Amino acid sequence: MNDDRMAMNPEAPLDVSLRALRVLVAVDETGSMAKAAERLGASAAAVSQQIANLEGFARTRLLDRSERPIRPTPAGALLLSHARKVLMAVAEAQAQMMELNLSSLPQLRFAVIDDFDASITPRLINALHGAHPTTAFSAVSGRSDFITDLFVRREADLAITGLPPEDPSSYDVLPLLTETFALVVAKGVLDKDTAPLPQLQQKPFVHHNEKMPIGRLVEQHLRRHRFSAERRFSFEASRSILAMVAMVGGWTLGTPLNILDSARFAAEVEVLPSPFTRLSRSVYLVTRRGELGELPARVAALSRQLLEESVASGLREFPEMPSNLFEVLSEPVTAAASAPAAAGC
Repeated sequence: MNDDRMAMNPEAPLDVSLRALRVLVAVDETGSMAKAAERLGASAAAVSQQIANLEGFARTRLLDRSERPIRPTPAGALLLSHARKVLMAVAEAQAQMMELNLSSLPQLRFAVIDDFDASITPRLINALHGAHPTTAFSAVSGRSDFITDLFVRREADLAITGLPPEDPSSYDVLPLLTETFALVVAKGVLDKDTAPLPQLQQKPFVHHNEKMPIGRLVEQHLRRHRFSAERRFSFEASRSILAMVAMVGGWTLGTPLNILDSARFAAEVEVLPSPFTRLSRSVYLVTRRGELGELPARVAALSRQLLEESVASGLREFPEMPSNLFEVLSEPVTAAASAPAAAGC
């Protein structure tokens, strides 16, 4: 349909839906109909139809589909400016209404990385239940990329993840902690008076599964140091990794949260400074901008408090662990500002 025919179409839509505006913004930010559909949890056909409805309303083309990535036309850029203002106003209204109704919030869905699942998540939800006794709480756990994907698809209201979404305009990212990887080695297998790297080269290395962000992070770090470790043992769960380290007299690289999730093996492993350069990751609370009012900030503050309490007590089980591996954070950041290498569990 050309612009002239569109202008004369008597059946062109005469109003605009919020859904259509969200679709237009998503296409502009992702540069692709398919990626916008993926972000919104919709079909490509539904996204295309919403854009067609908007173009019928505007009676002109809004997107230049000949460009890759897709770019807005001048008319599209104008409508996008208004769309963002409208969506922001709606989000602010929702936030204010939510503040009035948080006490009767019907449900709150969390998506949380595995390392939080046993030690932090139940205590966090129990504390929130005291403030919101009529709210139904649920939590799904997994690795960071899975957690973030659930959140972006709106299958969770809050996410605790090492991989914030890439779009900085739609989400607030509240830092919770940063932690440094340490050497975890079976007790007694290292001569501490001898350089560790030659000894480690002779011991089995237990890998984090490379499908996981933390696994890719560790493997890249080892490659940067030109350290080759045979792939005989590879697991997703931290508990399985530390159990294997103890069983085979091997070693791995892990963070304090990885290690505390496996505290039952404290008597069988030692936690020592890494013989490689510093490698760290950060973990964040992610929320959709404006949707839950001040609740995410309160959840972040409570999470930090629980981390301080649980980590301080848990680290006592590993007396050799260096004391500077774990820092609870407080300054807000945006998704765009988070470093790729800092993510991933």
